[in-house]
Formats: sequence, C-alpha cells, structure tokens
Amino acid sequence: MHYRPVTCHRDAKNIKSFVLSCAFPKEPAGGEVTVTHLHAGGEAYFRCFTGYKLQGPKMLTCRNATTPYWSGKEPRCVASCGGMMKNATYGRIVSPGFPGNYSNNLTCHWVLEAPEDHRLHIHFEKVALAEDDDRLLIKNGNNIDSPPLYDSYEVEYLPNEGVLSTGRYLFVEFTTDGTMTSTGAAVRYEAFAKGMCYEPFVKYGNFSGSDSTYSVGALVEFSCDPGYTLEQGSVVIECVDAQNPQWNETEPACRAVCSGEITDSAGVVLSPNWPEAYDKGQDCIWGIHVEEDKRIMLDIQVLNVGKNDLLTFYDGDDLTANILGQYSGTRPHFKLYTSMADVTIQFQSDPATNIYGYNNGFVVHFFEVPRNDTCSELPEITNGWKSTSHPDLIHGTVITYQCYPGYELVGSEILMCQWDLTWSGDVPRCQEVMTCQDPGNVEHSHKVITGNRFTVGSTVQFICNKGYILSGSSLLTCYNRDSATPKWNERLPKCAPEKYEPCRNPGAASTSVQSSEKAFYQAGEMLTFSCHSGYELQGGATIYCIPGHPSQWNSTPPACKVVNMDYSMEGTNIALAVLIPTAIILVVVLGIYVYFAKLQGKTIRMPTSLPPYDNMTEESAFDNPIYESGVSTDVMSISFF
Repeated sequence: MHYRPVTCHRDAKNIKSFVLSCAFPKEPAGGEVTVTHLHAGGEAYFRCFTGYKLQGPKMLTCRNATTPYWSGKEPRCVASCGGMMKNATYGRIVSPGFPGNYSNNLTCHWVLEAPEDHRLHIHFEKVALAEDDDRLLIKNGNNIDSPPLYDSYEVEYLPNEGVLSTGRYLFVEFTTDGTMTSTGAAVRYEAFAKGMCYEPFVKYGNFSGSDSTYSVGALVEFSCDPGYTLEQGSVVIECVDAQNPQWNETEPACRAVCSGEITDSAGVVLSPNWPEAYDKGQDCIWGIHVEEDKRIMLDIQVLNVGKNDLLTFYDGDDLTANILGQYSGTRPHFKLYTSMADVTIQFQSDPATNIYGYNNGFVVHFFEVPRNDTCSELPEITNGWKSTSHPDLIHGTVITYQCYPGYELVGSEILMCQWDLTWSGDVPRCQEVMTCQDPGNVEHSHKVITGNRFTVGSTVQFICNKGYILSGSSLLTCYNRDSATPKWNERLPKCAPEKYEPCRNPGAASTSVQSSEKAFYQAGEMLTFSCHSGYELQGGATIYCIPGHPSQWNSTPPACKVVNMDYSMEGTNIALAVLIPTAIILVVVLGIYVYFAKLQGKTIRMPTSLPPYDNMTEESAFDNPIYESGVSTDVMSISFF
C-alpha cells in the first residue's frame, strides 16, 4: 500500500489527509502491464506476448475505498494452440500449459512470417515430450506440406545451433495423443536480415557483441548467470562468410551442474538443472573456498527437495568435517555460518523417486565474511536508531533498534551476538504507522466502525444505550500527524444515565392533605392526597411525576368537596319509613284480637290490689291448696268470662 500526502487549506487551518493508492498489479507470465497511475481512477493495461492470448480483462481501474483496490483480478497470458504470426521479429512459441504439462489430443499449428527480405532462426529452449506419439515438427515453409527442418521423431538430441529458414516462413506443428503427457516445448524465434547473422541467445546467461546488427565480422562473448556453467559451445563466436553469413561456432549453453569447486568471494550454488527438476539418484558435491582469514555465510533462499533427498553442509573442505546442518523436504529461508574459510555442500537425491516441475531443488547464496571474535557490524535503519551494549560487538553484545515517532518497528527489536558470532536475527526496519490504536469501548454503548484496522481516515461512532445520554463527541476520526503516530481527534465520550428535571410541588387546597410535603419530587415519584373530615375526594388519590424535559405530573391534584346533609338524613328517613307502617300494623292486629274476644263473652279481669306478701305467715302461705297441688299462678292472672 502506498500513501500520497495532500494538504488542504480551509478557514486558515491546515488539514492534512492521505490519499491511498492501489498496489502495482501483478504482471502476467508471458505478457506485460502498463499503468497510468496508481491512485483512484488509474488504469492498468495488460498485453500478452506473441504466442499467448489474454484470459481475463484487458484493463483494470483503481477504485476508491478505505483500501483502494483494482476493479478485477489480474488476467493471465495463456499459451495458444497455434496461430499466425505476421511480421514476426522476435518472440516465443510454447506448448499449451507450459511450463506445466500439456493436455492430450492436441493438434497445434503455428505459421511464422518474417518481414520482407528477412529469414527466421529458431532456438530450442526446452523440448520434453512423452515417450509415445507426441511430436514436434518445424518445417521450412508456410504449410503442412513444407519440408521438415526438425522432427522430434527423427532426432535424439536438440540441435544446439537451432534451425534456420531459407525464406521468410516457418511452419511449427505440435501434436499429442490420448495417453501420457509431459512438459512440452518452448522455442524462441527471431528474424534477421539477409547478409547478417541471426541474434544469438543463451538461456540463463548474457552476451555482449561488437556489432548490434551482427554483420560479418561481429564478435559475441557469452557469460552465465551466477550458479550456472557454460557448456557445449564457445565463449566467443564470430559471424563469418559474406556469401552465407553464419556463426563460426554454436552458442554455448548455461546449466546448473552437479558438483564443482568455487573460489569466488560470493556466488550461488544451485540444484542440478535449476529451475527445472533435478534427476533421481544424483550425488553432487560442491567445495567453496575463500581467503584464509575469512569465513563463509550461507544464505539458503530456496529449499524444496524430496523427503528422501538430503542436502548436507560440512564446516570444512571435505566430508569428514563437522556437519553444520542436514536437511530434506521443504524449509523456509534460513542462514548458516562456517567457522573457517571452507565449506562443502553435498546433495543426494533418492534413486527411486523422480521430482517433477519447476522450482523444485535449492538455491544457496554464499558470501565471504570477516573471521574474528566479534560479530559483523550492523547497519543503521532509516527513520530510527540503534544502541549498542558493547562497542566491540563481542559475544553477548546486544543491539537495540528503535524507531522515530510516527514509525513502528517491523522485526526483532533486540539482536544478540551469539556464540558462533552470528546475530540472533535479521536487521529490522521502521515502517510508517498509518493506523490508530483501538480506542476501546465506552460503557453502556455500542460502536460503529468505518474503515479497516483503524487506518488514517477511518471513524468510530459511539451510540449510547437507551436510558443513557452521551457526554462528549460521538464520532472519532483517525488522523495523521507529521512527527508522531496517528491518533484520534477526540477523547472517548461517556454514556451517563439520563437525568430529568424534578416536578414542582403541585400544591394542595386547604381542605386536602398531601402524603409528603416538599418543594420538588423526582421523576417517577408519586404523591397521594386525602381530604379533611366532612369532605370527600373528587378524582384519583395518587398522581405521578412523569420523566421528561421538563418532567410533569400525570394529572392535576384531586379536589375535596363538602359532604351534603340531605344525604346524612337518608338513614333516619329509611328507618321511619319501615317502623311507622310496622307499628300501625301491630295496633290493627291487636284491635282485631280484642274485638273478637268480646264477641265471645269473655272478660278481662285484672286484680285491683294484690295481698301484701309481708302480711302472710309462713304457715298460711304454704297452707294454700294451690301450692300443695304444685300449681302456680302469676302475680296477675287474666280470666275471660
């Protein structure tokens, strides 16, 4: 990700923002990409070389977002099965799927047409066909009936010098059957003018020439890339024969060989045939030798061998030396240091197992380094500094790396000089910080985040839960500072319980009484009313303070009214209304009874006087026959005659 600062001016204040850009798009194998610019709106155009066709979009656009991105996935350049190459000057023809395996039942035809007065030359980069009816044909003409220059059926080895057309056309045919497959073929073609030699080529190497047109008399010198060795040709070749210009020697080949003795101060050791697969059953030994007062640092950048294959490093000039390390399978990038000026590398591949495919093997870079009792000097880092615990970098010395404000350390902060005089890790680097720290959470709230990983320009919004109110800014924005790390533009807010104004005392009439007497009542509080004697309540007895801004009573206080006297006499009136008719009925019934008694001739006698009890003697009282008979009479008896 790349950033481009932009400064804006508004209201006499400087506001610094950052425009994000898209990463450079991946270039397709067998093609190229050109980009107008990497900022939003920029366009990337993809093109395939001759012999390939584009699979995917021809153009992508950089789209604006928190993290800008291309509008689609980068396309691929796929080897086409045949085609017409007009005005062919330089290019490659590869079998479909190369460097992977081709598919079955293919029939591919290519026709190469050079410019007027030009001829064509073919270099063979790779031909690997299955041992059946798969076939590669190159013919001297523009159709299938042209005479062959190369037929994989007829030759066992590839011609190092390649093939030449007599005219401006070549016809290439590639066919496969329905059984086995293999890597296929890759050939390089170039056109050259009559009276000139063709342009040389060496895979995994370079060349320099005395004449860029390669006319008669031109000299070309070849060299190989590090780790490769020149084979099967001359280091220097010359264009000869004015009547029929041609090179006096074939171009050499550069190959990664099995075994060798190396005395360079720096170089590369490659697995045999790298980057193609090595053969089974190999036993290769390389010896590396530097100056006596030096030692060797081994940087193993690629290690991808079979689980039964073995790569061994010996700390000396033969296989009896101490073993620095022994490895098989796959391992990530690592380093080894020798204790002396020689190292021996041995590679043994399993005789029973074949390894297929590109980039299977190993790549070992080596460097001559000082040999003493101190670790090597470590460099300063950009946008940071280092501090050292001991000036001589002896065993146990610690170097601490730190970054300037606005940058963060990528890698280990502390490196130690180890017993083998190597540092405990690689030198770190300072990377500009373009993100804010996580602001954290606010109690009684939730947050909404825009952007990715709190990058510059992203925002965090806090929203309080119901019943809480925000104190502070709800929106925080991550902004960049010139001399420090990015930070949020505001402090974290708080969510406090929502507060309501109290209700004032509504007051009460002189005839009523409140349950409590105070000036203010909090939201949610209730107030109850009652009336003095002789009054009655009109309405609900209780009112409530409803929360709000402002808070209010849910209703007005109830009223007390005087009790009506007519209603107090109501009970007495009812009693009289019942008793008077009852008394009248009793009098009437008694009168009727007396009336009928008189009609029957009975009288009602009542004694005029009663004998005094105190004149009675005890004897006379009990001599009365009435008492003797046990019959008693009332003090007053009533007889009816």
